[in-house]
Amino acid sequence: MTPRVPPLPRDRWDDAVEAALRAGVPREVGDRFMATGPDAMRVPNGISSVMYHPALAGPYLAYNAVLLREPKLTHRQRELIVLRVAWRTRSPYEWVQHVRLARRYSITDAELEAIGGGADGGHPWEPLEADLIRATDEALDQYRVTDATWTRLAAQLEDAQMVELMYVIGTYTCLAMVFNSLGIELDPELDPSSGPALPAHDDGDLKGAR
Repeated sequence: MTPRVPPLPRDRWDDAVEAALRAGVPREVGDRFMATGPDAMRVPNGISSVMYHPALAGPYLAYNAVLLREPKLTHRQRELIVLRVAWRTRSPYEWVQHVRLARRYSITDAELEAIGGGADGGHPWEPLEADLIRATDEALDQYRVTDATWTRLAAQLEDAQMVELMYVIGTYTCLAMVFNSLGIELDPELDPSSGPALPAHDDGDLKGAR
């Protein structure tokens, strides 16, 4: 599929783009993004495609960096939530990116297969993880976590973690909409066969199809 919004060509990068690219990454990564020699690092399509609007992209990257590098939830908990969002939103770019990340945080192949079934699909999730997945579905379906699920989660998580939970769900749902609607292509290093295949997504899909 041809992207609707391709990555911003390097010859169109200006000071605003450089500032935005550096906003949410460590300095050494930003240096490699801006380099042109052998130390240069390719900017992922999911970042370079939104650089047409650097005033928006920069603050967003800085905000998202908090979820990634200063989390209250564990990395594993975050990735389970993001994987469920990616599955529900049928977002190939988000899904394949986070399948790769998931394995860094001890998410097994069996668990990747089970994400599609949700909290009640038969996989023996730990109760807390099942409720994180269940909360994700409830937020996607009705824009609110039910009282029962919230109560169980709040008995095990701190208030800051409960706040972050909702921001993770909302943030990665927003990203999935951006990736899907802009038609962002997988980066060359991403292997779509590295994890379970997403169900087909077309214009006839219902919102939040399971």
